Amino acid sequence: MLGAIGLDEIQESAYRALVTVGAAEVPDLAHRLALPEPDTERALRRLEQHGLAAQSSSRTGRWVAAPPAVALGALLTQQRHELEQAELAAALLAEEYRAEATDSAVHDLVEVVTGASAVAHRFHQLQLGATSEVCALVTGKPIAVSGTENEAEERAATRGVSFRVVVEREVLSLPSGIMELSAALGRDEQCRVVDRVPTKLVVADAALAMVPLTGRGAEPAALVVHGSGLLESLMGLFEAVWREAMPLRFGGGDLLEEVSTGPDATDLEILSLLLAGLTDASVAKQLELGLRTVQRRVKGLMELTGVSTRLQLGWHAYERGWVAREPRA
Repeated sequence: MLGAIGLDEIQESAYRALVTVGAAEVPDLAHRLALPEPDTERALRRLEQHGLAAQSSSRTGRWVAAPPAVALGALLTQQRHELEQAELAAALLAEEYRAEATDSAVHDLVEVVTGASAVAHRFHQLQLGATSEVCALVTGKPIAVSGTENEAEERAATRGVSFRVVVEREVLSLPSGIMELSAALGRDEQCRVVDRVPTKLVVADAALAMVPLTGRGAEPAALVVHGSGLLESLMGLFEAVWREAMPLRFGGGDLLEEVSTGPDATDLEILSLLLAGLTDASVAKQLELGLRTVQRRVKGLMELTGVSTRLQLGWHAYERGWVAREPRA
């Protein structure tokens, strides 16, 4: 628990033991810790450097523990100060990077990563660095990173990063495909399926993307794309695939595709009334539905179209011909 302030397990055990007894000589403390005396003395010297222990002025060879509230409090304050300084330095470096990137040459907007280990490491870095959303297209034939299973994804999800993932149907037939997708859905990730994705792709925070450069048989390599028109095109590619893909859900122990390929008659009535300016409550009353039913159906339509606002939903409804652009005569 005290590793954050620079103590290893032996040093922490020595301090805890010293706090328990208040004061002790090296042989007694070594016996209590079941350690050789030289190791115990080295641990005490290290605690002395941290201000957590000191040699007794009244009795030679005797060590006393510094009060935890005082000693640990000072160390934690120092750690917080150092962390704040590191965060400030990171912010300044990020600002310098952005300023430089605005006038970067074209070759600075992309980087080539070569080798399976390097590709996998960069892929994990990209996910661990995400702060809001990771979008991914997953093929059934991974080159350097295996399918949807990786520790970085789980760690990012626990930090509140949202995931939108489209997988090829072939992934569902892989030995671990169902298990990995079920785990992803259990982390509230959004997963959809298509017959085939155009390429393996991962985009973090719409600011950094990664696509493979080689296929099987060649040394794995990937292209990392920074903010640019190319990145916007890759994000547009993902959104296009996402809109056409079918949602996945987990039920009855199996991974299932949503069977509906579009809105039903009730959905269309709800859309028309909402676009006419009615509130959810008014729509529910007009159609003799429950308010939660209306809201659930609207949410389903938003997930189906891959949008995050009702304004976007209205635009997609017009584009897909779900509602008429002109009022009927």
